[in-house]
Amino acid sequence: MLRSLYAKLAAILLVLFVIVGVLALGITLYATEMYQQEVNQKLNKDLARHIVAEKTLMRDKLIDHVALQDVFHMLMVINPAIELYLLDSQGKILAFSAEPGKVKRDHVNLGPLEQWVNGVVQFPMLGDDPRDNSRQKVFSAAPIAHAGVLDGYLYIILAGEDYDGVTQMLAGSYILSASAWIIAGGVLLAIFAGLMLFAMLTGKLHRLALAMSEFKAGGLSEFSVSPERGDEIDRLTATFHDMAMQINAQTQRLERTDQMRRELVADVSHDLRTPLATLQGYIETLLIKDDALSTQERKEYLEIAIRHCHHLNKLVSELLELARLDALEVKPNREAFSLPELVQDIVQKYRLRANEKNITIEAQLHPDLPFVLADIALIERALENLIENALRYTPAQGHVVLQLEHNAQGVGVYVRDTGCGIPEEELPRIFDRFYQLDKSRNSSPGASGLGLSIAKRILELHGCAINVSSALLRGTTFSFQLPTH
Repeated sequence: MLRSLYAKLAAILLVLFVIVGVLALGITLYATEMYQQEVNQKLNKDLARHIVAEKTLMRDKLIDHVALQDVFHMLMVINPAIELYLLDSQGKILAFSAEPGKVKRDHVNLGPLEQWVNGVVQFPMLGDDPRDNSRQKVFSAAPIAHAGVLDGYLYIILAGEDYDGVTQMLAGSYILSASAWIIAGGVLLAIFAGLMLFAMLTGKLHRLALAMSEFKAGGLSEFSVSPERGDEIDRLTATFHDMAMQINAQTQRLERTDQMRRELVADVSHDLRTPLATLQGYIETLLIKDDALSTQERKEYLEIAIRHCHHLNKLVSELLELARLDALEVKPNREAFSLPELVQDIVQKYRLRANEKNITIEAQLHPDLPFVLADIALIERALENLIENALRYTPAQGHVVLQLEHNAQGVGVYVRDTGCGIPEEELPRIFDRFYQLDKSRNSSPGASGLGLSIAKRILELHGCAINVSSALLRGTTFSFQLPTH
């Protein structure tokens, strides 16, 4: 069964070349026959004229039977394939050299004869065959006239029935066999070349189909076709290779996302459970020991409960904010604004908190900074998260600096602190959700572990990358670039 593409193409090629071979053989035989007729007619074009000039076959419309029989006998001896017919001026057959009963026509169309006599000849010229009512053959003709009066025509068929037999014999023994062998050889050679070409083309498709089957059966780990830049099949192979690699990458990202989702659920559960448990514990203590607690103790318990409520509210808000950023619900509303003014406002906002921790916070601004093009609210949120992170890990007597510099990429923003620093092996993880250098989360109830993740996502929405460099006990620097207006 023709299930494979190669088998179908091979069958179509075979049928096509067989048809072409048969047509070529038929055309060859027809052209050979026409050529033989043309040569025969050219060689004997003056035969009838010479006979009429040599013999008086008719006078005053009366046939000279003795002269006619002499001509019949002479030509039959010289060339038995020739057939002679004596016609009157209207084309009626008066006498012929054939046996009785062989002649089927009683008239011959004079149109070709008149063209022949007048010299309007295009070889091979065909005239009616008296022995067949539907066939025409090459001829030679000459008018028979006496004293300027047309008595009739001498009409000679140059390829009679005997010649037909010889032609068929020659065609069967030489022309047909030689032409058939030549055409068959050419067809076989063309078929072989076509099959080799189809094998090359379908071989690529076969290998690609096998690779796809292996890819499907083996999941996303098997792929054995290397891409090549060439014809359409090579480009198809390269496209499939790129697609498979993209699917592999997307699957790996999905696996990582699923792993992060599980970790996020676990982290959220832990971070929500911790303040809830603390809040529940203090409220239950107030309910159980309400009569035994002093006013000062009751106030302390309520302040602790409120602090954990604030922490819980902040955690939930940041989770919702990060979820909106990840879901692309937030679109940056880019506008031109003065980044130094924004930095000054942020520094003033956090100066009181820094003073409470005995930390110096300041802004270092390069003069004549151009406007930047970004979402001012989102950039403010990212800078606040970076400053809160710096204040959290900077000890007393430390420094936090916001620095702006104009460079070839735009305006560089740097947030530096003199805190404890980050170990080098921990740097790739600091932007993960809920990641904290201090593994004891209960010791820092104000830290959610989401601030750096939110800042990174905000900058990614702006097409910016955030970089970090750190040295233990010397401090950490976060930096990014904003485009100028």
